[in-house]
Amino acid sequence: MSEESTAFLAIYIITFLIGFPNAVLAFCSCIRKIHRKPLPIDIFMLNLAVSDLFFLTFLPLKMKEAADDMVWNMPHILCHFSDIMFFFPLYLSSLFLTAISAERYVCVAFPVTYKSPKRIIYSTLICVVTWVMFSAFAIFPYKASFLDSDEADNNTNLLSLDAKPQGCCINHTAKQLTELLSVQLSLAVVFFLLPFLICCFCYISLIRILIKCPLFKRQRKLRVTGLIVGTLLVFAISFAPYNASQIVGFIKHEIPNWHMKAFMLNTLNVCFDSIIFFCISKDMRRAIKVSAKALFSFMPI
Repeated sequence: MSEESTAFLAIYIITFLIGFPNAVLAFCSCIRKIHRKPLPIDIFMLNLAVSDLFFLTFLPLKMKEAADDMVWNMPHILCHFSDIMFFFPLYLSSLFLTAISAERYVCVAFPVTYKSPKRIIYSTLICVVTWVMFSAFAIFPYKASFLDSDEADNNTNLLSLDAKPQGCCINHTAKQLTELLSVQLSLAVVFFLLPFLICCFCYISLIRILIKCPLFKRQRKLRVTGLIVGTLLVFAISFAPYNASQIVGFIKHEIPNWHMKAFMLNTLNVCFDSIIFFCISKDMRRAIKVSAKALFSFMPI
């Protein structure tokens, strides 16, 4: 196994071990909270947790690919499907993180508006529209992968004569590449750049409000700081490199050599989401403290 494949596998395993229990805890705490007294932030957090669980469900397929040294030894139909299911939740996460940032800003800046009885309906509607909108967008990269499929198959067959093992979605015709790069640019602008700018505006405004208002407790300010740091880590470390590779690829009309390294960082988004869950959810913090105490109780002194 190559060093790159080993690094991929290690990051996938770490992401799964950290992300899955935290996503399950967040999901359960949100369900419990919504059942008791629903708030807009709980609706957005629930959808973020569902998005993370969706991603983690299909992550073992990528683990298998990395364990096979990036050679696709599974049914070919799973190749395109796994790619869609891999990126679908990641872009959804950026939208739900943006919704959380906007909700936190409105909660502090416009407390009267935030207390509107229709806020739960609006939040639910935003989440439904987000799922439907991105589901529609997800069709385009899948469609682009099958343009000139006969020519792509011929290319694959020619490569197979050289007995070279094949990876997933690495052989594209000129038409496929043109279409795919255009779709990737659209995804980068709509689901990364715009959400990132909105998050920056909301959190910069929120910080200014917190600085000017001394009434907020220190613990609340620390949680807000943690929320901002967690969100920025997701965008800066997980989303930015990969989306930058897509923009560069569109400009140069080729997939950059460092595209796969940026792809690897993309998976860490689920780990950083755990920081956001911890800062927002009181039940989440309590559950983690109880779990930590139980773990340390079994450890030898």
